[in-house]
Amino acid sequence: MPGLALRAWASGHLRKNESLAIGGPYAYTRNPLYLGSFLLGLGFTIAAGRWLLVIVFAAMLLGIYLPVMRVESQALVELFGERYQRYADHVPNFLPRFSPYRDESATSFDSRLYLRYREYRAALGALAAWALLALKWIIFK
Repeated sequence: MPGLALRAWASGHLRKNESLAIGGPYAYTRNPLYLGSFLLGLGFTIAAGRWLLVIVFAAMLLGIYLPVMRVESQALVELFGERYQRYADHVPNFLPRFSPYRDESATSFDSRLYLRYREYRAALGALAAWALLALKWIIFK
């Protein structure tokens, strides 16, 4: 799943509150973890086949993700100042740009960070959701 892969890729570039993440998927969007979650949620919402879930999903995006992204952006301005502002001027908040943002200080992927931030929980959650969808299909086909 693209959303799960994006979350895994992003977690390997994130060093929370230590350095500004601008490499990997962060060169395309400032919020690849949220974008990955959005893609996962959208896929499962469509697979569930319930229009009410689409409305709930859209409300969550607008009511939770967007305000949280604004707050986190302000926190990053306080932590990294001008450097973050320059990055934010070139990289969109949510939907990715087509070409990567270039900065010589971009870090490379570190698989230990995937484990450190327990990103495997997203994969376990996706497996559980797939199992529920398969069960729904078996029972209600």
